[in-house]
Amino acid sequence: MSPLYGDGAVPPGDAPYEEYAQSVGVGPHPLPWPDDERYDPELLASGDRRNVLDGYRYWTVDAIVADLDTKRRPLHVAIQNWEHDFNIGSIVRTANAFNVAGVHILGRRRWNKRGALVTDRYLHVYHHASVANMAAWFAERDIPVVGVDNLPGSKPLETTKLPERACLLFGSEGPGLTDEAVAACSYLVAIGQDGSTRSINAGAAAAIAMYAWGLQWIRTDLSSV
Repeated sequence: MSPLYGDGAVPPGDAPYEEYAQSVGVGPHPLPWPDDERYDPELLASGDRRNVLDGYRYWTVDAIVADLDTKRRPLHVAIQNWEHDFNIGSIVRTANAFNVAGVHILGRRRWNKRGALVTDRYLHVYHHASVANMAAWFAERDIPVVGVDNLPGSKPLETTKLPERACLLFGSEGPGLTDEAVAACSYLVAIGQDGSTRSINAGAAAAIAMYAWGLQWIRTDLSSV
């Protein structure tokens, strides 16, 4: 995990982080520069220390988003945002790694972005003020909503076939999905556990659920990546 904060910024006065930041990514691009509008002149001149794939080095954010749009997965991720949950940022970062079609923030418009490490810039992020609004958005597009929570009646994630076009809905850390959100779901899935804890961290659960979907629908061997 990179200790970088923001889009390459580091905590002020933290020499080890500052030294590490300069070792991440690439420095200024050698002359002559590429004659391609996808490249950012400032990054070409100063270097690209962002947490992006090597193929996107020196590209503008808009150019990266445009390229990602050509290969988005048909998966959406929705997150209930009632308590400014710090896990939301982590979930968004994982959603970026899977290049999902959209991230949906349900409830409060402002959400805790710290853990996202600006990966939300490369995603399409939607806001829904209420469960009803969110449910209507997905119903109009014929996309089923699958809740992820270990509630009574949940199906085991490990053996359940997930729809290719789907939205995985996650609740806040602690309380999980609200009753209204559960009612909006086509069904629920739960991650099998053998330990003593009642539930696992929301950010970890979201990563597991997205990976489970990917094992079913991404046409590469994720286990070997």
